[in-house]
Amino acid sequence: MRKIAAKALILQTKLLFSEEMLSKSQLHFLRSLHLKKFRKEHQLFIAEGIKSITEFIRSSYAIETIYYTPPFAVQIEKLSPKINKSLIDETDLQKISALKTPQGILATIKMPISEVPDMTLLQNKFSIVLDNIQDPGNMGTIIRTADWFGIHQIICSNDTVEAYNPKVVQATMGSLAHVAVYYLDLDRWLPEADMPQYAAMLGGRSIYDTPFGTSGLLIMGNEGHGVRAQLLTKDVQHVTIPKFGEAESLNVAQATAIFCSEIKRNTRNF
Repeated sequence: MRKIAAKALILQTKLLFSEEMLSKSQLHFLRSLHLKKFRKEHQLFIAEGIKSITEFIRSSYAIETIYYTPPFAVQIEKLSPKINKSLIDETDLQKISALKTPQGILATIKMPISEVPDMTLLQNKFSIVLDNIQDPGNMGTIIRTADWFGIHQIICSNDTVEAYNPKVVQATMGSLAHVAVYYLDLDRWLPEADMPQYAAMLGGRSIYDTPFGTSGLLIMGNEGHGVRAQLLTKDVQHVTIPKFGEAESLNVAQATAIFCSEIKRNTRNF
């Protein structure tokens, strides 16, 4: 009975909203956005799922087009007429989705203009610095963690995985809409950043004994090699999460969450 009712709903929706068949050129273009080269060329990226897309709609990001299947028709048609919308079938969605199990809705979104972060925006708060983070899942989780703890800026080395990689966007669960991510040459930028700097390092001072204060830069390093030596100037404080058990190491996303939690706990005392 449920299957019959679902088919009836889809049929009714199709009568109200006619589906569009995507052309071969449209399919080719949308699939090309799975690759960094073409995202950069067109300054567009893909977000999937109603939760993530809703967060981007509410943010300062500009939505180019929303592609959606019949179950989302009524909901999407209520959005601003300024947003381009295209009702498509499940077959076309599967062709353009970057997910093994598409979520019924996909949007192309314009990338923000990439600039060097304004230092005034970094004052009196903490920001995260990522050095050569490679795993999209780790990157997405770090962005989501930053959003949870109210950290709104992440500064990345140029060789860190792209924030607009579909796997990263998916892992952020919409948090990318709330966190600004910058890419630049850390070797040049960090020495000129006139604020406290803390690097996650083995053998550093315990995170629980470190007076973080109210502002600074938290530097997290590559999954296998840590923070590069050239970034560790004499002014950078080495901080570690003490080990109490038998685990060999912590995932960089897990470690970032622990650092963020301890930093926020400290700032409550000021």
